[in-house]
Amino acid sequence: MPPRIPLLQCLRAHNVTTTTTRCFTSSTPAQASTVTQRRRHRDPYAIAQARARKAANLSRQEVLKKERAASLGDPVRGATTPYLQSFDTGIETTTSPASTQTHTSQPPDAETPEKDSRLNFYLSATELSSGLTHSQYLSTPTSTAPTPEQLAAEATSSSSPSSSAPYDRSAALQAEADIANEALHRIASLSLGSSKDRLRVNKARCISDFGRHNTDATLPPKPASVVARPENQLPKTPRVGPDTGSSEVQIAILTAKIRTLADFLETRGRGDKVNKRNLRLLVHRRQKLLAYLERKERGGGRFKHVVETLGLTEGTWRGEISL
Repeated sequence: MPPRIPLLQCLRAHNVTTTTTRCFTSSTPAQASTVTQRRRHRDPYAIAQARARKAANLSRQEVLKKERAASLGDPVRGATTPYLQSFDTGIETTTSPASTQTHTSQPPDAETPEKDSRLNFYLSATELSSGLTHSQYLSTPTSTAPTPEQLAAEATSSSSPSSSAPYDRSAALQAEADIANEALHRIASLSLGSSKDRLRVNKARCISDFGRHNTDATLPPKPASVVARPENQLPKTPRVGPDTGSSEVQIAILTAKIRTLADFLETRGRGDKVNKRNLRLLVHRRQKLLAYLERKERGGGRFKHVVETLGLTEGTWRGEISL
């Protein structure tokens, strides 16, 4: 049996009251309650004034940004120095990084003589030369008797009327040895290596040039502290092995990584967001280490040596760095 529905209840009109809600933060011209607000939204002069104020604020921000960049320097690359340029090739310069006066007085575009002392595949120049000498000794024949190839060459040279010079076996062996030496030198050169190979060599250079096991004897100590040191303080433990963990070594290694990553992002990795984040992390990590080294060394010779050699400006450790 179907349910009984009262007719009056179905056809009864419900009293629905609609309420308009207003936004308290901003109102559109249609929701403006007063005549002044409606007139302000429609006034072209007020609109032009607002746009002019916004344009002036944006232009002022750009000017302040350029002034800060000019006064503090580039927070990523800093200034260009010969030692910093040598990170691109991995080849050491003849000028020692300890002599910072040469780096500051010499222009960046000046050519600096280089020495190819570090090679690829974990080789050194001494090992490569000794290996080539030994291989040439092994490939040189011991007997003086002519070989079938030599006899055939002599017969060809005697039969041909154009060639009057006899076959010189020692000259041919020396020419083959020279070709092999040149080929092995090109293979072991860092110019044919990848960026990972150059970064490995640059890390070893940073440890050798900025490690305290080498710089303690050349750089002056930091200024004395105002606070008196206790008399019963224990002596420092002598260093064992090369210095790989001091702040200046880590700053130099981070600078080499930052330069490689910045070059990649400017050329081939424009849309690489992951490496852009990695660059931001490396720059901020170097900023913390530089601030710590400046505070710890009290602006002494060690801090100045790192800053002048690597071309680090004040923008690399002061203020906010936004990339």
